[in-house]
Order: sequence, then structure tokens, then C-alpha cells
Amino acid sequence: MRRICCLLLASLFSVNFCAAQIKKSTLKFTNPIGTGADPWVIRHRGYYYVCQSNGDINSRGISVRKSSKLTELGKPVTVWTTPATGWNSSQVWAPELHYFNKKWYIYYAAGKAGPPYIHQRSGVLESVTDDPQGKYIDKGILNTGADSQDETGMIWAIDVNVGYIGKKLYAIWSGWEQNATTDKTSQHLYIAEMSNPWTISSNRVKLSSPDQPWETGGPLDLNEGPQFLMRNGQVFIIYSTRESWTPEYRLGQLRLKDPSGNPLDAGNWEKSGPVFQGTAKVLGTGHASFTQSPDGKEWWIFYHAKRTKSPGWARDLRLQKFTWGADGCPNFGTPVPAGVPLSVPSGE
Repeated sequence: MRRICCLLLASLFSVNFCAAQIKKSTLKFTNPIGTGADPWVIRHRGYYYVCQSNGDINSRGISVRKSSKLTELGKPVTVWTTPATGWNSSQVWAPELHYFNKKWYIYYAAGKAGPPYIHQRSGVLESVTDDPQGKYIDKGILNTGADSQDETGMIWAIDVNVGYIGKKLYAIWSGWEQNATTDKTSQHLYIAEMSNPWTISSNRVKLSSPDQPWETGGPLDLNEGPQFLMRNGQVFIIYSTRESWTPEYRLGQLRLKDPSGNPLDAGNWEKSGPVFQGTAKVLGTGHASFTQSPDGKEWWIFYHAKRTKSPGWARDLRLQKFTWGADGCPNFGTPVPAGVPLSVPSGE
């Protein structure tokens, strides 16, 4: 009798375990997961934090969301609002949240006015505590190129991203060669070394210009939204090109040919692309960030897409799993249309 009971319990456990496994394997979500643009996500101690500007392109604040699930955005908490006046009093664009030495840092672009968007410069905020949704202090403007003729002393710059290559911290961003009186000015990618998370300590080096056929052909040639992506010793910069307000927005790639070489040597980087671009059903795929699934077994791209074909900045937020090729390069595949069920990240 005892043997029969044990067999029955084992059978029931097996059935329940299989049912749980089936349920887990069939959990789905669909894109988009939210509205907005320039999505930034970072995974930290079991949570995902999404950093965004508040509202549209004319935003005057920055919020941070917290969620245990990558596919579900948490409630936005405003952590910083622009001052009433000054170089960063409006036009907050593309904030990013990073963690160094038990402090959080937000890198953002802002301007004193606009349009035209000729006043954009980049700054950094530092958290007062270890809480990414807590209070921040303004650490000031970043040295993205000196211009003694400008009131800020700096050259136009947006989309700052930071990361360690070896033991050194670097900043990458999109900027102009020199300040201009029109925002119809071509944008390039720059890199510089940092002495700490709020100080750029070397001269900027231009890494990329929109010089390939797949980067040109629209109303304004540009490179922007650069993001470090690193794995197994390889270093990539994934960036956006073409125009953010058109369906042709897409991603390109720079690879550090010799990871032990000098990242400030432009000749040590090679360009390829497009590595991710829209289709007839998914428009204007760009400005991505990257993270891993809760169990660390999968890689995911978090990007925005246009909601209409018409020129403009109405965009939504999308997630998609990607893989890695035999050559060590990321393989982003083709963007999946809205409403198509996708399996949730592994471990969610």
C-alpha cells in the first residue's frame, strides 16, 4: 500500500511539474510594451530600471521605472526636473542610467531652448544614495569639445553613453564638428576618456561619420545614439543612423578590431551595417539599449519604432531577443511586428 501511495504521489508530482513546465514555456508577451523613445534599461540586483525623459521631445524632467519583469514597465518616478533657467532648462533627451562605485549616474542631453535644436549639450546627475529612484544632484556639463565662442564653452552633443574598456572608463556620444546656427547639421560619433563618471578628461576623437550608402540618402545624414555592447572580450558600439523622424531610422555597428588596442585610435574600429532595420510592418527601428534575461541566459534588445510613416516623433517601445554569431558579433535578426506573440525572457 505504501508503495502504491508513493507511486501515485510521484505520478501526481510528475504531472504537475510537466504542467508547470508547459505553462512556463508558453508564457508570451507582445510588442509594443509602452510608448516613448530612446529606451534605456539596466538590470541590477534582480530588477530592471528604465530611464526616460518625461513626455515628448520638449521634456523638462527625467523618470526612472522599476520592475522585476523586463516585459512590464514599472511606475515612473520623477528623479530630476530641469532648472528654471540655464543651459539645461528644457529639451531633455535620451537619459541613461549607469551604476559606478555604489552611486547611480544619469547622462542626458538638454538645451536652453528649441526648436531649432541648436543648444543641446550633455550633462550628468549623481544619486545622493544607492537608490536609483531617489534624489540626484547636478554634476554639471560634460566636456564634449571646447568652443570659447559659446556661452556653455562646449560643442553640441547628445546621447552620451559610458563604459569600461579594460580598466579605463570611456564616454561616447553624437556631436557636431562645430556649433552651428541650424539644427540641419550632420552628426558624428565621438569618444573620449573619463577620469571619473562626471569628468571627460581627454580630447574627443571622431570615430564615425555618416559616410556609407546605408547611412545617407535622407534629408539629414547623421550618426547618433551610440551604445557600448560587450561580450567575451569583444567591444562593439551599436548606433543609430539615418533620421529618427523617418521610417528609415536603423542601426549600424562599430567593432573594436583589437580589444587590447587603444579605443581612442579611430583606425582600430571597423564599421558594418545596417545590423537592424525596419520592414514594411515595423518602421524606424533605432536608439537601442541591451540587457539580459533574469536568469542571464538570453540577450535582449530594447528599441523604439515609429508608429506612423509620416515624419514625426510618435514612437513606441519594443523588446526582442537576439543571439550571437560564430564570429562573436551580435545577430539582431528582423524586427517582429506588433501584436505577434513572443516568449517572455528566460527566467521571467
